[in-house]
This record gives sequence, structure tokens and C-alpha cells, in this order.
Amino acid sequence: MRIRITFAKQGALRYTGNLDLHKLWERSARRADLALAYSQGFHPQPKIQLAAALPLGFSSRCELVDMRVTGQVELAALPARLQRAVPSGLKILKVEEIDESSPPLQTQIVAAEYEVTLFDEFDEDRLAQSLAAVLAAETLPRERRDKPYDLRPLIEDLRQIESDSANRPRLFMRLTARESATGRPEEVLSALGVEYEGTRVERTRFIFRE
Repeated sequence: MRIRITFAKQGALRYTGNLDLHKLWERSARRADLALAYSQGFHPQPKIQLAAALPLGFSSRCELVDMRVTGQVELAALPARLQRAVPSGLKILKVEEIDESSPPLQTQIVAAEYEVTLFDEFDEDRLAQSLAAVLAAETLPRERRDKPYDLRPLIEDLRQIESDSANRPRLFMRLTARESATGRPEEVLSALGVEYEGTRVERTRFIFRE
């Protein structure tokens, strides 16, 4: 049986990396008395797949993990069982059964959406000009791991949205999230001239292949 869990990642868990998160889900599944299915071979691994790595410091309200378990599980009771098993900062939002023959989770995601709150003071006119400049640019040459790439085609949507309750500016981003071409919010912020350290970034939605 293949189950998909949608969860929020907040608080101190924002600083938990992808490998540690994978281990966290393995431990939590055991605490929830789920019989995980394992791979074959000399070093069997639990069949757990996370949708996409979330950079350290980012929060999310749309993370996804697929687990394969042996036997049948009562889905209606599973969210509460899992919530009791996971640490603070991780909230179970949805649990559903997925067809075993469905393609791997990571291959189905084509884009991700983010909301960015700017904590440092930022002139509204300057922000508007920066947004316009980035959107008007034909190319945005960047470098990642010593390899050059063009950020511009990875930005599918970028705009200012309603300020938060403290009247701090907020941005919306929809960025390509394919394995071979992934837009990163911190790179977009850099192109805008915004210091990443003075912001809060939250992933809000995955876009799946149709």
C-alpha cells in the first residue's frame, strides 16, 4: 500500500535538512506502528520518498512524502496516529492512498509556489522597480556550484502581494521545480537586490504534471 502525506514544516524544523527529515519520517512511522516496506539487497532501505528538498531555513505548508507500507492501513485514523508520532513543528494536513503504479513523486512536480515576507525595511518604489526589471530581463545569468545558468526562464510568476498583518511587504513566486531545472527563491531575491537573511520564505504549493 502506498500512502501520501501532506504536511507543514514550521518552527525549529525549518533547519532540518532533507536527509534528517527522511530519517525523521522513518522513526515517526515506527512510532505510529506502520509496517514500512523495504527495498531488497544487502542494505534494505525503507521505501520513503520526499517530494523535493526544502532549503534550510524555509518553512512550508505543502510538503509531501510517499511511504510504502505492508498490509492495509485504516486511513481515517492515520492522521491522528502520525500526529502523535511526529515532533513539534510538523503538522499532518492530509493522508491519502496513491496507486502503486503511479510514477515516483519527484518526477511529477513541475513547479513550486512560495510566499516571501520582507522583514528589513525596503522602499516600495525600489521594490516595484526591481520586480519590473527582473520580469523585463531577457536573461538573468547566475552561477550555481561553479556552473552558469539562466535564472529567467525558471521564474514562471513573480509579483508583490498583500502585506502581512504587520504591514511588511510580501512577494509571490512560482518557480520551475524540475530535477534538471529548479528555480530557487534565494536566487530570485538576490536578483531583486534583497538580502535573503532579512526575509521569511514559505513554500505554499506544488504544481504537478498534467
